Amino acid sequence: MRAIAKRPQVRLTRPSVTCWRVTFDNPPLNLMGPQFVQELGEVMTTIENDGQVKVVVFDSAVEGFFLNHSDFRIKMEDLTRLPQGPTGLEAWPDILVRLTRATVVSIALIRGRATGNGSEIALACDMCFASSEKTVLSQWEVGVGLVAGGGPMARLPRLIGRGRALEILLGSDDICGDLAEAYGYVNRSLPDSKLDGFVDALAMRIASFDKWAIANTKRLVNAASLPADVEIAAGWASCMASAVRPAAQSRLNALVKEGFYDPGDAENNLGAYVGQLEA
Repeated sequence: MRAIAKRPQVRLTRPSVTCWRVTFDNPPLNLMGPQFVQELGEVMTTIENDGQVKVVVFDSAVEGFFLNHSDFRIKMEDLTRLPQGPTGLEAWPDILVRLTRATVVSIALIRGRATGNGSEIALACDMCFASSEKTVLSQWEVGVGLVAGGGPMARLPRLIGRGRALEILLGSDDICGDLAEAYGYVNRSLPDSKLDGFVDALAMRIASFDKWAIANTKRLVNAASLPADVEIAAGWASCMASAVRPAAQSRLNALVKEGFYDPGDAENNLGAYVGQLEA
């Protein structure tokens, strides 16, 4: 019997030689699982091996969701058995570190929820632009007894300061686009009708410049601003340890009973539902 091909969850398109687009497409909720991580890793390798691309825009084809949280219904070993990447980190943090260090400019175009993993990839991108009406960012993990695994503890304090980072991480609440801009969580929060045009114009402008100058400017900014890999690795280790704790499993199960993993109010207003879980 012929095996049924899996529907791709990550799409790479090349509108031009120098400006590419990566689109997350795992409806209905854009959850992250092993297939998504494997496909995005392959896309990163393609980006790294191309000598002409200068700018990559990350967006979503799923209405209401940029990139959502992990799918905790999978067996954890399906994720942890994915091979380490070129950085020596585990598969997901490896992708994020490679994205930040890549010689291309990465731009996150956020329309919808960037919850957990979505926030982490936005933080790994060089720039992030959000729909003021439709964007929600969240590091929700502490609210269910987890530790985030993609490096927000290392990245957020450098980006927005310690106090605001702790508010976002420990508060585990939803952050709208305008507040995210005020905090420096995203570059700008723009009216939804203007978001695509602004990002496209900026991407094409940067893509018209000299790649050597782009890459070396980014390299020097990275040297002044990035966390060490050991900080990212520590976050991933804590995440994996937290996921099997009875307290976390209990709170996740309670959230499932409220509609977690199903299209609807619990996923659309996750911060509110997390805040209502019993201690």
